[in-house]
Amino acid sequence: MPQNEWILDVLSDLKSFASANGMSALAEQLDDTKLIAAAEIASKSDEARAPANGNEGRFEPDPRGVGRHQRA
Repeated sequence: MPQNEWILDVLSDLKSFASANGMSALAEQLDDTKLIAAAEIASKSDEARAPANGNEGRFEPDPRGVGRHQRA
């Protein structure tokens, strides 16, 4: 989702600032955070491309209800 990719730029800027100001542990953490953010953005993008019927791969409750007794 392109509208969420701005966060990657922000994380890069924060990492650059941390590196330039001697905060190496923070810079490394921000690098890891950027990877996690990129993975989650990609995951959301995959969800947006779900099948057109919208039901495949999703849990849907049984229309008969839970706990109802069925008779033959």
